[in-house]
Amino acid sequence: MERLYPQLILDALKTVRYPGTGKSIVETEMVADDIRIDGRSVSFSIMFPKPTDPFARSLMKAAEAAIHQYVGQDVEVTVNALYPTAAPEKKPALPGVRNIVGVSSGKGGVGKSTVASNLAVALAREGYKVGLLDADIFGPSVPKMFGLEDEPVYMHEVDGRQLIIPAERYGVKVLSIGFLVDKNAPVLWRGSMASNALRQLIEEADWGELDYFLIDMPPGTSDIHLTLVQTLAMTGVVVVSTPQQVALADARKGIAMFTGEKINVPVLGLVENMAWFTPEKHPDEKYYIFGREGAVRLAEELHIKLLAQIPIVGSICDGGDGGEPIALKDSIAGHAFMHLAHEVIEAVDERNEALPPTQKVDVKKR
Repeated sequence: MERLYPQLILDALKTVRYPGTGKSIVETEMVADDIRIDGRSVSFSIMFPKPTDPFARSLMKAAEAAIHQYVGQDVEVTVNALYPTAAPEKKPALPGVRNIVGVSSGKGGVGKSTVASNLAVALAREGYKVGLLDADIFGPSVPKMFGLEDEPVYMHEVDGRQLIIPAERYGVKVLSIGFLVDKNAPVLWRGSMASNALRQLIEEADWGELDYFLIDMPPGTSDIHLTLVQTLAMTGVVVVSTPQQVALADARKGIAMFTGEKINVPVLGLVENMAWFTPEKHPDEKYYIFGREGAVRLAEELHIKLLAQIPIVGSICDGGDGGEPIALKDSIAGHAFMHLAHEVIEAVDERNEALPPTQKVDVKKR
């Protein structure tokens, strides 16, 4: 008497064809990976596309007949039917957040974190509830800009879960990987480790109710950007560049990434940082040391908004280094960031009126 084994069963089932396609149920992978053999008893399952499949009963009988015909009449056959089950609807990562805005740049050194930090403070000054996530895993600078470099991390329980409590300063809730690592040591993580850490800062933190959740994204295009758009349904992004041609070339690539078919996240507008140098004591003087209006022309070319032109003023650097963003001050630079906040608010409102709610990006399906 021939000993039974899984391949023998599969060979017999290759003769059974699904009427809906005319193909073998083995070829179409309808036979589940659960073949069980006990002496002369065989059990296996056939996966059907829906519970109301009209061919289910006849196909199960055909499968049983094929085993008897090609394996043995004495074999005891049990055929089970499997149907797809609807996956439970996953709650959004940030259910209490109205707008999620990324602050991005094509290259480093253009002042992206300065813009993100001051934009967060400016929005808070306007009375909005604001959160800021420092997603620049390998170069976190937000803790220094907010004077939070030595801030301890605390957790508390919310609905049975232990969640990280964001630090809060100047009316902004802040979290950064910089809170969890040695500020004097490099972060030597592979991409998957960095992505997992970022998801924790998003999904395992008590962000609460927010009008604007800003994300200081790392420069360039990387795994971190994919992690963000796959984890969060982003309202849109603000792209930061200097007027310099080298920076603009990289900004163009960043904009192309977000507007491409696979990502498709709205670009709210472009910020020209370091647009000109203005001495504090001579506010009417402008010196275009990185070129003139390069981002203005790029915005016109790509038909996106120019949200603001931010000058180089010494107090911006001093404020960042001292942990007091310049947007707190009544100054030339402070007014520039308040103007940026107003433009971002308007751009977000226009985007929400014109476009449907953003969906998380499923890169695998594209």
